[in-house]
Amino acid sequence: MDYSDYRRHDAVGLAELVADGQVGAEELLDAAITRLGAVDPVLNTVVYRLDQRARTRARSALTGRFAGVPFLVKDLAQDVVGTPTGSGSRALAAIPAARNALVVDRWLGAGLVVFGKTNTPEFGAKNITEPEANGPTRNPWNPAHTPGGSSGGSAAAVAAGVVPAAGANDGGGSIRIPAACCGLVGLKPGRGVVPSGPAVGEPLHGAVTNGVVTRSVRDAAAMLDVIAGPDPTGPYLGARADESYTVAASRPPRRLRIGYATASPLGTPVDREAVAAVDDAVALLDELGHHVEPATTGIDERRLATDFLTMWFASLSREVDDARRRTGCGPGSFELDTRVLAAVGRSVSAPDYLAALERWNGYTQGLVAFHERYDLLLTPTLASPPVRVGELTTPPVMRMLSRLLVTGRLARLARLGGILDSIVDDNLGRTPYTQLANITGRPAISVPLYWTAAGLPLGVQFVAPLGGEGLLLTLAAQLEQARPWFDRQPPPLPSVNPPAGQVHSRHGIR
Repeated sequence: MDYSDYRRHDAVGLAELVADGQVGAEELLDAAITRLGAVDPVLNTVVYRLDQRARTRARSALTGRFAGVPFLVKDLAQDVVGTPTGSGSRALAAIPAARNALVVDRWLGAGLVVFGKTNTPEFGAKNITEPEANGPTRNPWNPAHTPGGSSGGSAAAVAAGVVPAAGANDGGGSIRIPAACCGLVGLKPGRGVVPSGPAVGEPLHGAVTNGVVTRSVRDAAAMLDVIAGPDPTGPYLGARADESYTVAASRPPRRLRIGYATASPLGTPVDREAVAAVDDAVALLDELGHHVEPATTGIDERRLATDFLTMWFASLSREVDDARRRTGCGPGSFELDTRVLAAVGRSVSAPDYLAALERWNGYTQGLVAFHERYDLLLTPTLASPPVRVGELTTPPVMRMLSRLLVTGRLARLARLGGILDSIVDDNLGRTPYTQLANITGRPAISVPLYWTAAGLPLGVQFVAPLGGEGLLLTLAAQLEQARPWFDRQPPPLPSVNPPAGQVHSRHGIR
């Protein structure tokens, strides 16, 4: 199968070809590996290669919804037994996982052929994908720009046509942000819909969830059908959807009442292209017969952002401490930004942490009230087009804080307060819209309706009430039909191919 034939199909379509005997799993894997070899010298999407394991699997008798379809998982919280989960960190790059994550077991049970793990920022802590351990991942639409983060490696690989779908996860926008940067569908399921176990129960109190990035809505729906469902080792039994997500995505939506906003909830600047992306979506929704009007949530999202970072940095400090315990490594094994933010996290007192967590309920109630008036909330996914690689590596406030870390004054200053609020703008100013859905546990989706004048994708986001995954997919499918994006392709990349027969990854040849 040549590349043009391979890219013409989404994951559902490739699985149908395998099921009909028109193509074999080995042929699809060869196509995926060949494409990866052509683009990865430029894009740097995959950090662990599992080619030999994948070839053995492709030769076996595969069953399931996606039997024989090539797939990549994210190198963060998506453990593959015997392969490190490096999490973008030098400290963890060589420690093999003892068992699969449950979501990986579900992908394998669906017949997917996993042949690599994708790049991510260290511990997934940034909305760009530029870890020092593995180098930056670049955007196929323009390699000078970021594919976003933290699922940037997965998004770049899908947008470049290496695979039709790839594993991702989202704790503050990490599915939707790279989807918006790369012209993809990025669905963040609601809290408890997709399991996180067995290594962890509810990361960040359930704000983090697994999912995928895809080129088609029907792939997003079918993938959710595969991975959704309760975890027998989890903390509670999540409710099952009344019907499959695939069925929901195949049905036209009823007339929806949609409230939209373009202003940053943090009061930070918003690029005119981000506003134009929403205005364009509003016009399309109006043409399709939906009621769309300006609206606000009434939620203090600046306080929400501060609470989010309070708990995120505290969680990061625990991850750093756990990595040091497991490996015996010193603080120099982590990036400077990570050490700074972990130090800020260690300054958070238990009462302050719990107070931030308790305020989540207020934010949730505010969004419940919004959804009593509107079926969906529409916003930009990003406040600006994808930034250039290197532009956000170490913001000015981080450079200042790093000097305080060296002098030993950071922890004391952090305890006095004010640091978290001072770094909200630098950390979340480019992506101020996505944390609300994580904190409240609501499903949200980014869809690729808009490209900038410079040719970069810039998605828009819809947020639904609890259990609204089907509603989001129903609307996304209608938008996809009205404004097709599947056949849009990035321009050709510079030709930088490795020597014939060589298969490279950042962690050796496999």
